Amino acid sequence: MLRTVRASGGRTTLSEGPARDRWLLNARYLRGLSADNLLRPYRAEAGLWSYSGSFGTTVGGVAPDGPETWHWGWEAPTCELRGHILGHWLSAAARVGEYDREVAARAAVIVDELAACQRANGGQWAGSVPTTYFDRLATGRAVWAPHYVVHKTLMGLLDQYRIAGNEQALEVASAFAGWFHAWTDGLSRQQLDDILDRETGGMLEVWADLLAFTGDGINADLIARYDRRRFFEPLLAGAGVLTNKHANTQIAEILGAARAWEVTGEQRWRDIVEAFWDSAVSSRGTYCTGGSSCGEVWQPTGEQSARLHAVQEHCLVYNLMRLAAVLFRWTGDHRYGDYWERNLVNGIWAQQHPDTGMPAYFLPLATGSQKAWGRPTEDFWCCHGTSLQAQSSVGEAALYVDDRGITICQYLESVTSWTDLFGGRVELTITADTEQGVALGQRQTAYGAAGIQELLSRPLPRGRPNDHVHLVELRCERPSSFEVRLRVPAWATSPPTLEIDGTPAPFEVRDGWIVLSRVWSNQSIRLTVTSGLTAVPLPDRPEMVAVLDGPVVLAGLTEQETTLYGDPAEPASFLTADRERHHSWWQPGRYRTVGRSTGVRFVPLAEIRDETYTVYFPVHRSTSQ
Repeated sequence: MLRTVRASGGRTTLSEGPARDRWLLNARYLRGLSADNLLRPYRAEAGLWSYSGSFGTTVGGVAPDGPETWHWGWEAPTCELRGHILGHWLSAAARVGEYDREVAARAAVIVDELAACQRANGGQWAGSVPTTYFDRLATGRAVWAPHYVVHKTLMGLLDQYRIAGNEQALEVASAFAGWFHAWTDGLSRQQLDDILDRETGGMLEVWADLLAFTGDGINADLIARYDRRRFFEPLLAGAGVLTNKHANTQIAEILGAARAWEVTGEQRWRDIVEAFWDSAVSSRGTYCTGGSSCGEVWQPTGEQSARLHAVQEHCLVYNLMRLAAVLFRWTGDHRYGDYWERNLVNGIWAQQHPDTGMPAYFLPLATGSQKAWGRPTEDFWCCHGTSLQAQSSVGEAALYVDDRGITICQYLESVTSWTDLFGGRVELTITADTEQGVALGQRQTAYGAAGIQELLSRPLPRGRPNDHVHLVELRCERPSSFEVRLRVPAWATSPPTLEIDGTPAPFEVRDGWIVLSRVWSNQSIRLTVTSGLTAVPLPDRPEMVAVLDGPVVLAGLTEQETTLYGDPAEPASFLTADRERHHSWWQPGRYRTVGRSTGVRFVPLAEIRDETYTVYFPVHRSTSQ
């Protein structure tokens, strides 16, 4: 698995399961944000909208376009980040719009309106904030991240082109780039370096994308000008330049370096990316969730116990997952797939309210924590926009193809079809057998009469199974010879088992993968992976441990620091299964303590809503209390 793979290129539809549930919650929120509200700061900046203060006709005491209906928080007219949410919306809508005509049509209208704003601004500027913000940036005066805001707009436009095929979006983005080329033309290298120290967001990635899409040399100039040497060169030299630095600033720049390598082939860009991953993740260490930051900054290497209060800003989780997916494409290394999976379950899903779809900015892991959820139109933190993208794009890192086969990196319930792969149409379906096993984020399933009759006729486990059973069905238009590669998760507690069409099939696991090479036509693969409880200690306080069930972090429902008694390395010595079965479904991830006079219940961290919880517990070998 040391060859480059690419994203599947097929059409993937999420089917019944937790990923689809989360996707639908997100799509509902996406549809609930109106084009007028999203466009208001852009139209105002272009002189195409103003508010007279007259409410006009009211409906139920509220004016249809009065301030009561506007977006607030970071989208308020007085906020210097106003307009950032529209770019995220366009990126998410490019994906959701493949399945929702209403969203696709609204996105096309918004792109057209941005083009109108650009014309009103003279043909280049299409931003939601004034160009004078960049004058302030260049002269060192205070201003809140104008590059960050503009990057979101450009990113949204480019995703509308790349995914939705909107040519007008590329035209607007290309003309917009012309403004930045002219602006940076008059700046010295010293001035550019000073500017790049002030959160440029993903501008480098945008310029690399535009160079790939258009071949226009001004974007090659912009790549060179947005090369943040003051950060990249010490990173390449192995210097410790991350601790206590604003984390999401740097990961966005590294994603730009990754795209610059893919577009230009210049080795230095790839070296920067690999040096960063080692410094930010591999050497630094992560929390039990997979996160690497606290309070928006990188925690010191191996020192986490004093920083459990505001772990893993949601934006950083998503952007590091994006980078892990890039590195997986480059290397095929299963470790990036394991990383992505843990952050999906304990980040993207744990920081989205499972009923409302609203995001949590941070995910505290300290004793007596609570998640703080955003509101639909009153906050608009950066994480509102990131959540829109994260939930809509979750299927993009699941499957990969190359000229030798299909790689299944994530077992998300889905159907993917290719119109012309290995000589014809291929369809691949992934489901989970949740009666003989459990599934990530498994939800309650109510069975109708027919379903209950089926349960009555099937042999079932005596207790809640520890197996994850993945069913992969391949349907090929004509028999084709290729590889199917199955990732064996790092959390597996024993060797997996494999059947093809109900018959045990020989295989071996190499570097975390099962590779099946044969002629495929219409086959069913059944992969069974056994999970169990594992303990993850804090590096600087090894007696403090978190418990995972497979890749799922468990949260104890207590607001007090509670000592558990048993072997810190063997969670089964202090936890036992709890509430394992409803009348018609298993309930994975439920445990309770043993060896205590007062017990504590444990549930998956992603299922926590408003409860008070604790993730890290002191564990003592003594049984005395």
